[in-house]
Amino acid sequence: MTESDCNTKWTTTVIVSSSLKNHEVVAALQNQNHRVRYSDSVEPGSIIFSHSGVAFLLLCMQELVLLQKDSLLEKFIGIHRNSFLLLIAALHGKEEWSVMLRMQQRFLGSNLRVIPVHTTADIMKLMLTIAKATSKPHIDNICDRLMMAKKQIIEHSSVWKMLHNIV
Repeated sequence: MTESDCNTKWTTTVIVSSSLKNHEVVAALQNQNHRVRYSDSVEPGSIIFSHSGVAFLLLCMQELVLLQKDSLLEKFIGIHRNSFLLLIAALHGKEEWSVMLRMQQRFLGSNLRVIPVHTTADIMKLMLTIAKATSKPHIDNICDRLMMAKKQIIEHSSVWKMLHNIV
């Protein structure tokens, strides 16, 4: 991937829960020219980047504390293999970290990643970075770069040369 590839505008189609129609994140996605498609059939609070295979569930920390959302999370995890729970709070204090730890322990070993976020800008940066990095052709470029780095390490590392001479 060249520097010009990094600076080009990346847009994609995003499937958004109808429950988020008036949410700031959806407006920000639309402002960046992403194609937003609303759906009543996806979990409330979800944003899905179908071309990347990632799904995000937006939940306010207070909402998670007050309401038992385990069944929603289990359904979300069951449907999406690359799933992220974005816990929104203006400040992540002792209680919020405790809730986040409980969520991580509860879903340990699953495909759910729990991430704290504060602002719409945080949410946008996080979602777009993950979605772009996991979409074609970006994922192919990342894999190619990793393979090239591995090859250079093996070819130019004195440790690898020493190990090769031992064997």
